[in-house]
Amino acid sequence: MARQYFSKPRTNAGGRWSRGRYPPSRKVCSFCVDKVAIGYKDSAKLNRYISDRGKIEPRRRTGTCAKHQRALAVAIKRARHLALLPFAPGHIYRMGRVASLSPSPAEIKPPPVEAVPAPIEAVPAPIEPATPSLVPEETQ
Repeated sequence: MARQYFSKPRTNAGGRWSRGRYPPSRKVCSFCVDKVAIGYKDSAKLNRYISDRGKIEPRRRTGTCAKHQRALAVAIKRARHLALLPFAPGHIYRMGRVASLSPSPAEIKPPPVEAVPAPIEAVPAPIEPATPSLVPEETQ
């Protein structure tokens, strides 16, 4: 007797393989349209192609062609090496780890206790020495 591995027939009814009712619109490479060269110095433009976690966005999300995606990856890596772009986003640097976005109880510092200032006393007058000076008074 043959063993049946799938209890349900394999169909596209579950929506796992379907792309929806309408196919996604074709994304056009913005570098090809504008005929702009990709440079590592333009950090504002390169920031558009980096995710919020600091990763380089894939072609399917940005719509760049293969040629410009390779050049874009090289430019982002050069900009990171020259410290024009961060390797990781700022919230990871502040937290010191990637696991959670909220600080642990050990990292939360209690507010500083305000010290009560000591009362200011009157400054006493300078005390004159009991021994007379060795320098004659005429020269003083």
